[in-house]
Amino acid sequence: MHLRKAHELIEEIPSLFKKIEIEKPLIHHLTNFVVMNDTANLTLTYKALPVMAHAEEEVEEMVGLAGALVLNPGTLSREWVTSMIKAGKKANELKIPVVLDPVGAGATRFRTESNLKILQEVSISVLRGNPGEIAALVGQESVVKGVESVGEVSGLERMVLNTAKLIGAVVAATGGRDIVSDGHKIVVVDNGHPWMRTITGTGCMATTAIASFCSVTDDYFLGTIAGLVTFEIAAEIAAEIAAHQALGPQSFKIALFDSLFNLKAVDIIDKSKVFYLEG
Repeated sequence: MHLRKAHELIEEIPSLFKKIEIEKPLIHHLTNFVVMNDTANLTLTYKALPVMAHAEEEVEEMVGLAGALVLNPGTLSREWVTSMIKAGKKANELKIPVVLDPVGAGATRFRTESNLKILQEVSISVLRGNPGEIAALVGQESVVKGVESVGEVSGLERMVLNTAKLIGAVVAATGGRDIVSDGHKIVVVDNGHPWMRTITGTGCMATTAIASFCSVTDDYFLGTIAGLVTFEIAAEIAAEIAAHQALGPQSFKIALFDSLFNLKAVDIIDKSKVFYLEG
């Protein structure tokens, strides 16, 4: 595997970050109860505006006000899937980007079928999940326990590329190393910190970060990378703070939000680990 630094992508991220602050887009979430508060606060940390609206009676009206739509069926019910599809179709009609986080796909038949139904009925802009979830959606062998991917997924880079081609969207498989593809290019993001696995919802928060950037650019490949890079650099800085003070995971979580709020362009340029995969 040969890697080449993606300088041109990295250099575009700070201006997009600033654009979120200037435009203050509304990020409409249909997301799970476990992460709802954290993803709302993360949206505010990006200087965007969050709304958590799930009722079938209002989702179309609400998404009409939004810059991006997040679909996250983590605490799943049939009613929520109906609302997600309704919101997603309206977003498609209005050309608003839709980011799907297929939480727990592969763990149960209901979860897998529900996420496949969303993919069939809604045109997705970005699919962000762990490797096991994405593998389950394309029929590749994987092990998902609850909402966690367990073990390795063989041929991950090729699977992400092929999935992006299949669904016509940007696909990001995130974990210790993130793999992102638009169906043509593959990028590796090597930022982040192991402590991200010690708190609930970092994957869901990464999805919100991606949606925040996709709300201010039509280049969803760049928006996906920007969301992952900024969120994961903040995690690296937060881990340094928590480790220096001999603190634990919950202090890391607070430092994560603070570090993201205070993230500077120089941090992004100097600390980004983004590479094109070649060969």
